Amino acid sequence: MSIVSFGEHVDGIGYKVLNEREVRASAGILFIMGLVAVVAGVFFQNYTPIPYVSGFMMLSFLISVFINPKYAPSNAIARLIVLKQEPIYIGAVQKKIAWSLGLAISSVVFFLSIPLQSDPTIFESVCMLCLLCMLLMFVETAFGICVGCQLYFLAVKLKLMKQPDVKPNCMGNSCEVQTAE
Repeated sequence: MSIVSFGEHVDGIGYKVLNEREVRASAGILFIMGLVAVVAGVFFQNYTPIPYVSGFMMLSFLISVFINPKYAPSNAIARLIVLKQEPIYIGAVQKKIAWSLGLAISSVVFFLSIPLQSDPTIFESVCMLCLLCMLLMFVETAFGICVGCQLYFLAVKLKLMKQPDVKPNCMGNSCEVQTAE
């Protein structure tokens, strides 16, 4: 098995998959970290945690998207949490789009949080991006709805992306895409 790979092959499934339980646990971990940073900023005007938390998120998404999700720190912690649970496999291709969105948002927050340490006037902009990222993670964790995955399937439907040869599934089979013939 290759170190650089997005998703894994499982017998009986014709596309690469990820464990949905692990993905949701990872989103929950990142959500809690983001909540701590936002609370510190909003209620205590302490912006110090923001670059650390957004940097951790950025690193986690970066490793997930470009190397392998199983090596991302948040996914490694999540894997330990759900270790004894039976995996629920979902398509990996759409998660790459979702995590790329997370990477983009967390990167912008990280790079804005550096000047935030000396210029608190930009906190509102940083906070709005943090809240957007946290909303996406909360919806994933609490409801099993992956907004990035929905964007992937919308792009396929609008023919902005190639239709998959084999339809990857989403949690609860909520993603309906016709397969290429």
